[in-house]
Amino acid sequence: MKTWPAELPNRPLVVLVGPTAVGKTEIAIQLAERLNGEIVSADSRLFYRGMDIGTAKPTPAEMRRVRHHLIDVASPDETWSLPVFQAAARAAIADIHDRGRLPFLVGGTGQYVKAVIEGWEVPPQAPDPALRRALEQWAAQVGAEGLHRRLAVLDPAAAAQIDPRNLRRTIRALEVTLSTGRRFSEQRRKAASPYALLLVGLHCPRAELYERIDRRIEAMLAAGLLDEVKNLLDQGYSPNLPTLSAIGYREMIAYLKGRATLAEAVALMKRNTRRYVRHQGAWFSANDPAIHWFRVGPNTVDEIEALIRSGKGWLLPEQGEEDGERTRA
Repeated sequence: MKTWPAELPNRPLVVLVGPTAVGKTEIAIQLAERLNGEIVSADSRLFYRGMDIGTAKPTPAEMRRVRHHLIDVASPDETWSLPVFQAAARAAIADIHDRGRLPFLVGGTGQYVKAVIEGWEVPPQAPDPALRRALEQWAAQVGAEGLHRRLAVLDPAAAAQIDPRNLRRTIRALEVTLSTGRRFSEQRRKAASPYALLLVGLHCPRAELYERIDRRIEAMLAAGLLDEVKNLLDQGYSPNLPTLSAIGYREMIAYLKGRATLAEAVALMKRNTRRYVRHQGAWFSANDPAIHWFRVGPNTVDEIEALIRSGKGWLLPEQGEEDGERTRA
């Protein structure tokens, strides 16, 4: 028996997006508490066990308030690829629906959110180990951002959707493009989404967001971020793992390896987080008419709850369509 509000369409999925540090975690928890919901994380940094402080992972107390899915599902030396996440997220959403509860897809990793809500069919090209090694060697010579510039020449659309510092994804896009002779972006197809979607975005003025980021980073350091990074390295995890290239971890590793002072590492962490926020904006535009944007404030949860309960603004799949076009409820 479904327990979400009767006004909502069948198979609803509330999608909550917004930049890092805007307050998605607490707002999502409060909404899920009020609406008999559960949270499916779409933050690629939260998959990994032992990476808690530097990822601002929900605390055990927060996860006791509302059931969370796809957090702590892998060790730092595993790679949770986009297809693996996509399958797991769809399974979690189906399970939540089957138990009559309302799923909330929450996160700031735009590629992962889009893969679920737009029904992406990821290019099936098998890995080419020799080509991948060659690309890795090339990256060692020109750097991650240098390799990204090469991708931008071959496939501007793919490059626009990949963070220049995300070497793994840049290499994969180049690998598929060079192996097949077709641009990576042209091979990513969309199928009709099976969900009725309500897209909700959170925002605040840029200066306020930057203050939030600075406070969060200082809180991470006070909570023991440096010890968390030391512990991961002491467990034998390589500092060169893709997971440990995440913001916060790579800067603390640079400090621990003597490549930066602590003050320099913290300043770089703040700068890189601000750059990442700007990249997140490329995925979820303030001008996107499909997204209902809310200024974060004391009444935000009440306002979003009212929108959800109204049953208005939902994007519904066209019956019989295969191209993913949607109508608004």
